[in-house]
Amino acid sequence: MSIRPVQPQDADAIWAILQPIIAKGDSFAFAPDTPREAMLGWWMAPDKHGYVAELDGAIVGSFVLKDNQPGLGSHIANAAYATAPWAGGRGIGEKMGAYSIEEARKLGYKAMQFNLVVKSNERAVRLWQRLGFSITGEIPDAFNHLEHGMTNAYIMYQKLSV
Repeated sequence: MSIRPVQPQDADAIWAILQPIIAKGDSFAFAPDTPREAMLGWWMAPDKHGYVAELDGAIVGSFVLKDNQPGLGSHIANAAYATAPWAGGRGIGEKMGAYSIEEARKLGYKAMQFNLVVKSNERAVRLWQRLGFSITGEIPDAFNHLEHGMTNAYIMYQKLSV
């Protein structure tokens, strides 16, 4: 598997990954019916560092890094990740996560923070903990899960600088 920066021609492949994830309504804060243009406009915006993961010539994942907050909070990275549902179980999410941590360091970020990790997304929670993130807070009813209704979410954090 290789990881490279997003290119404009990756839009269709990224949408093919994002659309079923947001439609499921169990992990991303975007509404399940978010239109392609709006979703890709956010994912591929100039304020983000975008990447794709390729396996055997096919895009199987994508992630973005961005400032968690503007100005005085811009030293902390925030990120979003998507692995193709048809490519699960191959360690793609873990490889993208590890790559993004190193990339955030290279970009000069001092820490990474995830503001909304849905508590019921246990696979993601375990992944981020394996990659060194700690749960620093729990937000009650932060996510309106399509199947479970109001669901708590975690804030997860990792210091990047020594």
